[in-house]
Amino acid sequence: MYPDRTSRPSARQRGFALATAIFLLVVLAALGAAMLTFSSAQHVGSAMDVQGARAYQAARAGIEWGAYQALRNSSCAGSTTVALAGELAGFTLVVECSATPSGTLTAYEIKSTASIGTIGSINRVERRLQATISL
Repeated sequence: MYPDRTSRPSARQRGFALATAIFLLVVLAALGAAMLTFSSAQHVGSAMDVQGARAYQAARAGIEWGAYQALRNSSCAGSTTVALAGELAGFTLVVECSATPSGTLTAYEIKSTASIGTIGSINRVERRLQATISL
């Protein structure tokens, strides 16, 4: 099959392609695993960004609710837990209000805290807003 010695592979070169193929497979598998890790971390980060935006909107709804209560009743409750519906249903919303009379005006300080998840967990998101209204 090999008429002369120059066209036949030497004993040292046999199996070299197998070692190269195994090395390339290991490197490609490591790259694939790294890409998978980065991809899943990015998805978790995006989901937490969305939850943060929803928490902000829930806290803002609490400020608006507190302002409405102050305008309608000319007074406000110390601390109230407000039930949310729709897209914000999973959030816990606590609205705190304090009134400070000053001459003919009364300043209402409204603090709204929206949170979801358990304290200490990686999925915990909390936003707190504060506003002052003078009537």
